[in-house]
Amino acid sequence: MSHVPDYGTPSPGAPTAAGAVPPAEQKAASSSLGDLVGDVAADLSMLMRQELELAKAEVRQSATRAGKGAGMYAGAGVAGHFVLLFLSLALWWALGYYFTGLGWSAVIVAVIWGIIAAVLAARAKKEMAAIKGLPRTTDTVKKIPEALKPSEEPR
Repeated sequence: MSHVPDYGTPSPGAPTAAGAVPPAEQKAASSSLGDLVGDVAADLSMLMRQELELAKAEVRQSATRAGKGAGMYAGAGVAGHFVLLFLSLALWWALGYYFTGLGWSAVIVAVIWGIIAAVLAARAKKEMAAIKGLPRTTDTVKKIPEALKPSEEPR
């Protein structure tokens, strides 16, 4: 079997048409296999640390939103308690005084607390719906296997 040289493809480490050797080829030609493997391990380690930091930041953000939503649910619960309290007082006063002025004033206060409870519950629902988990971490972690595949450069 005879070997026919391919004069159209430069050999590794040879200058390109522009006269410059790509940095990756220079590094490959001047470094040992152990150094290259060490660089890959260091890069993977750095990538994993960065992914962990991103995950921590996203968890903190989600926890903050969950805390706000939970606080608003608690506020809605307190407001709902006041609705029951004032409705009970209103019914008591109304039945006690046969619908005189004192009973209706308690109903007005109960209606106000009902509006406050509805607003807090709606805002809490909006905060809880805004929690997305770890979207950026999930996206970048999906890209790691692609980054580990060798890239084929055109020859």
